[in-house]
Amino acid sequence: MTTPEQSPTERPAEPTAAPAAPATPDDGAGRPAEAPLTGEERAAKVAALAKAIGAINANDIVAPPPPPREVEPAEAAEPATEAAGVEEAAADGPSTDGPSAGAPSERPARRPVDVPAERPARRPTAHPGAAAPVDDAQRKAALAAVAEVLAAGGAPADLAPAALAALGEGAAEQLREDPWAVLSLPGVRPEHADGFAKALLGPAAQPGDQRRAQALVSWLLEQAALRGHSAQELGEVAEALRAQRVPDPEGALQAVLVDGRVMPFQEELPMPPGSHDEDEEPPVRTMLALERLALAEESLGEGLVRLLSTFDPGEDGSDAGGGSNAEGAGDGSDANAEDAGDGSDANAEDAGDGSDANAEDAGDGSDANAEDAGDGSDANAEDAGDGSDAGESAESGARPGPAAWAEAAAAAPSRSAQALVRAAADSGLVLHTGGEAARAEPAALLHAAAGLGLRAWAATWTGQGRDALAALLPEGSPAAGRIGTLPELLYGADVPRAVDGTLELDVLVVLDAPLLDVETAATLLEAVADGARLVLSGDPGGLWSAGPGRFFADLLAAKACPAVASLTPDFGPIGELVSGVGIGELQPVDAPDKEVVILTAQDGGEAVHRAVQLLTDSIPRALSVPPEQTVLLTPGHGGPAGTRALNAAAKKQLNPGPGRFGGFDPGDRVVHSPALGVNLPGRVLDGDASGLHVELADGGRITLTPAQAGKLRHGWAVTAHQAVGRRWPAVVVVLPPEASGQLTRQWVYSAFGRAERHLSVVHAAGPALAQAVAERPAQDRTTRLRSVLTAQ
Repeated sequence: MTTPEQSPTERPAEPTAAPAAPATPDDGAGRPAEAPLTGEERAAKVAALAKAIGAINANDIVAPPPPPREVEPAEAAEPATEAAGVEEAAADGPSTDGPSAGAPSERPARRPVDVPAERPARRPTAHPGAAAPVDDAQRKAALAAVAEVLAAGGAPADLAPAALAALGEGAAEQLREDPWAVLSLPGVRPEHADGFAKALLGPAAQPGDQRRAQALVSWLLEQAALRGHSAQELGEVAEALRAQRVPDPEGALQAVLVDGRVMPFQEELPMPPGSHDEDEEPPVRTMLALERLALAEESLGEGLVRLLSTFDPGEDGSDAGGGSNAEGAGDGSDANAEDAGDGSDANAEDAGDGSDANAEDAGDGSDANAEDAGDGSDANAEDAGDGSDAGESAESGARPGPAAWAEAAAAAPSRSAQALVRAAADSGLVLHTGGEAARAEPAALLHAAAGLGLRAWAATWTGQGRDALAALLPEGSPAAGRIGTLPELLYGADVPRAVDGTLELDVLVVLDAPLLDVETAATLLEAVADGARLVLSGDPGGLWSAGPGRFFADLLAAKACPAVASLTPDFGPIGELVSGVGIGELQPVDAPDKEVVILTAQDGGEAVHRAVQLLTDSIPRALSVPPEQTVLLTPGHGGPAGTRALNAAAKKQLNPGPGRFGGFDPGDRVVHSPALGVNLPGRVLDGDASGLHVELADGGRITLTPAQAGKLRHGWAVTAHQAVGRRWPAVVVVLPPEASGQLTRQWVYSAFGRAERHLSVVHAAGPALAQAVAERPAQDRTTRLRSVLTAQ
């Protein structure tokens, strides 16, 4: 049985309708099953379970019902030999009222049913993309034991390292006792786990086994998380269990919830129109979430309120200058800046679906959804070290007051930058939205805060973003050296930290904030000390995070804090095109110097031919942009015009070779994806007994073992998700017919916005492109953060 590994950037497609029931259904043991429930009966069972969950929330004890069909354990006959094959996902799917600083709401409706009194610290100790350390003989023995169990169940032995990582040293014993635990391993699907369980347990492996239900619920929620959801509605999970032949989904779910690995929540919904009865209970919806995601969103809510409630505006000395108060610092305020005072944003309603109603704010989509969580390279550690020294030089005794901040705001280079500085003066948490050109405004804030003697730092998603932000600082700025990537900020040893592990910073500006998933955002919030100012900047029109949640969009929609919408437009034909896409319009633009070129193709094969021709010949010849400064972008990895097909064609033209190092040759352009959301472009240098040597685009060098090299792809063509946080002089966007269903406004906005000087679009998607821009803002995501913030 083969088990191709799923790339961190490949996600399962949204679930389709359950297959029709067989003509003669049974319960998995050969006995006729009960008649299928009607839709009303299913709804009633889900409602009863929701009521039981509400009772648990009210501290009533509700014991799980006994399984509907008890199957006596039977000695396994001859173990089945069917193998549990693993399929590879075909495409890279698209990602998809404000609290106060006062006391939490008395209503517990949105609180988790069973919240631990003390949550585990989320303080990072190592970069998430770092390779696991190699252990000694004990690890080898554990791997051998796991491989033996996997082989007995017909599963490939090369799953052993993943099993050991997921299940721990006792993985072999756990798999024997609970074969469905194999479903927690990468690439394993329910049908594979059922085959594995049948091989180990024989006739005792039944669809109604509670171990199976537990594994299925966790798997379903993990699959939803890969599609960006941080929670799922109770009814959806029950229906998915029913589609997997679980005899009593509601009873199984209740037992799963008592187990505690999945957490239930109930959220109030708006009262129906015409409801005037004050005693009438508001409708609620019941949500299920994996414990780690539930705790992350709860932690986010608490952390955001903590920053707002511990904010210290500082004090003006008796000899303070004559700068006006921050609330009325000159005439530099604008319509959007005024909104910063009460936390509203002219575009906040659109933030929920990823669109931006303000064309001037649409920008170029540089803050696309996170398939590129930092550059992870150690090559930039020296810069982080410089920032540490700078931070230590400005001791935290500085507490500039409103007048000093107003003076700093007046000196900012633009109206939007002035508005951002004023907003940061007045709040411990500020949101800032805008496109690529608007990144000059966080740079101005960083410069102003450092000039006030504050320990200020900025973090970007990639090394390229870090360098671009540094270039926006004025020459000789006191903020020089205080910019790093987010991994450098969270995991770098040189960033100043207090004894409790929090960052010793007074002001932290985080760019590319829409790329933060809820777990990374929770880690960030926990690292920010009480009383510090946190400014989150990004483009709400771009793709959301690679991981679950939509942190920045939910925060905007909740109007939880001041928000400043930049008025700085992105100039030029590419900026004009992307700004139009941001408001749902796909209009031709004047491009006298061929900044934007649209080419049509009949099918995927022709699209690949045209794209490679542009990469290797047309763009270098007409614009003097070499192939290594051009990237091909496409929605997915598979298909006639996915990244695999495009990379194969590009390699044949640019670096033909036999692929002597696991399919790669020296000179090959590659992208390394060690973890979900981490994408590091580079070039293969060579290979030897120690591994494959790769030079990263951001300057570092890494050596990949054979196991690590399994997460390496050719990189002439990447998906838009892999490209976020970076830009190239020239970009060729390939839109094949089979990608029509994956296109959204977010995707187009982000893909087009990767281009700095030239954008070519090879268009074979017909009317799907215009429809996506006009009608499909984003792939929706189910999250809880907005309701968590409302309940705080």
